[in-house]
Amino acid sequence: MVSRVDNTTGTPKIILSRTSPVFLQRLLEAEVPEIHDGLITVRGIARMPGERAKIAVESYDERIDPVGACVGVKGRRVHGIVRELRGENIDVINYTQNLSLFITRALSPATVNSVRLHEDEHRAEVYLNPDQVSLAIGKSGLNIKLASILTEYTIDVFREVAGAEVEGDDIYLDEFAGDIDAWVIDALKGIGMETARDVLEAPRDMLFSRADLEEDTVDDVLRILREEFEEE
Repeated sequence: MVSRVDNTTGTPKIILSRTSPVFLQRLLEAEVPEIHDGLITVRGIARMPGERAKIAVESYDERIDPVGACVGVKGRRVHGIVRELRGENIDVINYTQNLSLFITRALSPATVNSVRLHEDEHRAEVYLNPDQVSLAIGKSGLNIKLASILTEYTIDVFREVAGAEVEGDDIYLDEFAGDIDAWVIDALKGIGMETARDVLEAPRDMLFSRADLEEDTVDDVLRILREEFEEE
């Protein structure tokens, strides 16, 4: 796809791009006749080129399933695009003006219990069962990052635990207040990390990027948490 044309030196230079979201949209238009004909509208694309993309689509004709049309019979349409993009995974979701539902769909394959919106801040708090947190975040934080781009909302995930105590051998982060600074614990809780296991099972780079912590700080936290479980 033509990204731009530079003509500063008098000799035009055509810049091509395969990483642009528009390139993915053009592939969709070529593979899905309903998009080309205007029966289905692409409402948003979030993409990490070469890794994964999320696409929101909408149809104004209730007889047309926009997701099914984009995926195709036995996934043939979307698989053709995946091959062209050399294995980039593609999630197609139904667009809706209901923001809570849209955010829920954008976090697929995770199952969301509830969403609390802060519209003035363009921020959403998402509550999930413990076994769904890692699905919502995704490998290296990719799933939640794409969902945030697609919905244009900063998404914070929170782990819902029934009862007052964490079951099993897990420990709430607040119990480490004597070893870990309170502001560090607050930063981790701000991205949905409530317990030691949450932090230890999360991708390291996601911890310092989303929690806005220095790498050394994250490493210190991980060391302290690991030592606690080793002592047990």
